[in-house]
Amino acid sequence: MTSVEQKVALVVGARGVIGTNLVGYLASLPDWEVVGLSRRGGVDAERVRHIAVDLLDPDDTRLKVSRLTEVTHVFYVAYQDRPTWAELVAPNLAMLVNVVDAIEPVARRLRHVSLMQGYKVYGAHLGPFKTPAREDDPPHLPPEFNVDQQRFLEERQHGKVWTWSALRPSVVGGVALGNPMNLAVAIAVYASVSKELGVPLRFPGKPGAYDSLLEMTDAGLLAKATVWAATSPAAANQAFNITNGDLFRWNELWPKLARWFGLEVAPPLTMSLQDVMADKEPLWKDLQVAHGLADTPYAEVSSWGFADFVFSWDYDFFADASKSRRAGFHTYVDTEAMFLGIFESLRRDRIIP
Repeated sequence: MTSVEQKVALVVGARGVIGTNLVGYLASLPDWEVVGLSRRGGVDAERVRHIAVDLLDPDDTRLKVSRLTEVTHVFYVAYQDRPTWAELVAPNLAMLVNVVDAIEPVARRLRHVSLMQGYKVYGAHLGPFKTPAREDDPPHLPPEFNVDQQRFLEERQHGKVWTWSALRPSVVGGVALGNPMNLAVAIAVYASVSKELGVPLRFPGKPGAYDSLLEMTDAGLLAKATVWAATSPAAANQAFNITNGDLFRWNELWPKLARWFGLEVAPPLTMSLQDVMADKEPLWKDLQVAHGLADTPYAEVSSWGFADFVFSWDYDFFADASKSRRAGFHTYVDTEAMFLGIFESLRRDRIIP
């Protein structure tokens, strides 16, 4: 009987919605140990240890990472938000460069560097883009940090033993409080507040967004795809779109989400959640007391800017994920079930009533 070779994952950005689910999935596998990097650090568990680090500081990154000589796989899922697309480039590229500069000289068994991207590669954040988007679509006019990060990895990998992969999910569904891009949590809190105020759950997006065709990516599915791409020879040195495998329109899904909360729907009404939810913190605190909820700060469940962004897409938003299936990844998730499962988790954890 042959023993399973242990692998050591360095998850960079371990506290976000993607990183949290990736750490959990890796920890569930018998042949992995996990080191998580993040600004806040975390609580160590069996086969998982956390390190707090400022990835924008090359000296701090080198100091913390230089001890991790056993790392075999780097999973880069970190992200720093900035006010404009151009401002995103410098910090997000620098963090990746700092990590690779620090880990490559010391990790003698390094096999793979995994990069988390998104549909910004296709210009999806700028307006209507070609759908379905495919991995070999031509790039758009810069700035675009996702493209710069991939180019850096491609150039750094030349002549090396290790390989790279790039994962391109759609909007990611999962539970990670304090994350600025958590659509499902934003919907759950919006619905909970609407129910408390006795109003129907109105879709708040732009005219046309209610009827557009789009898709999502479950965080658990994404974790599995990320590990698959990092360990499958068929996926080496390539990019892959990763999606749930189904398409939906809010006009069909929204009433089903409202029904889970016991709410009626009314015709869509365009409004900024960032504006209309700005004064709801006292109400949220009253809900926590009345229902015995966890003392979760309002700021940690308030991804209103991101929700407004997603609900503004009055154009189709989806990609072709068949390349990953042809390469051997066949997992899929029903998007409605994904949302309802997230809501169940939030209720079970006493985050929402």
